Amino acid sequence: MVALRLGNVYTDNMSADDNSVNIKPAKRGYHHGDLRSALVEAGLNLLREGAVEALSLREVARRVGVSATAVYRHFPDKQSLLQALCNEGAEALGLSQRAAMLEAGGGAAGFDATGQAYIRFALANPALYRLMMTTRAPEGLTPSGAGALNSAMRLLQENVASQLPPEASATEKRHGAIHAWALVHGMAMLMLDGQVPRDEDIIGSISRGPLV
Repeated sequence: MVALRLGNVYTDNMSADDNSVNIKPAKRGYHHGDLRSALVEAGLNLLREGAVEALSLREVARRVGVSATAVYRHFPDKQSLLQALCNEGAEALGLSQRAAMLEAGGGAAGFDATGQAYIRFALANPALYRLMMTTRAPEGLTPSGAGALNSAMRLLQENVASQLPPEASATEKRHGAIHAWALVHGMAMLMLDGQVPRDEDIIGSISRGPLV
């Protein structure tokens, strides 16, 4: 098992035998000067508990034990909090995918492992994953988790390019990345919605398939 420390969350990238990827807030209290991290931890806890409807600035303030005024210094509105949570999730997902790729030895097997890690992350963090897929930043602002998501997309594009013929065009590479993402995202959503069993054999069978 590869345990990765990311800011105020832990993500465990476990082998196929272990069959899960988890993102868990670090067990520590609020310390003066680190309120933003404590608020993000509280938000991640609410998502882990499935209390999506209760996710609000007031509730995270209550859990941390500070006033709403203190929260507004870091998050002027709920949207900014959601974006911070998405950023944490995107970074954790990217790290788990890279760890899975390295554990598989890179190449085609490594590419397949990143897709499988994607699905396991979604299943282990359903509320956070759905939030990441549906949260959009207000127009004119940087999208939630843009840096981490761009890094994950670059990893996907690099993997796709390495599996296509050298003469593949930019369009073929772009389409290949879209197809690969659609495959794992679709499988993750089918499993989350109960349309397909959460079966490790199915997850383990996910491969790059036809990229274009």
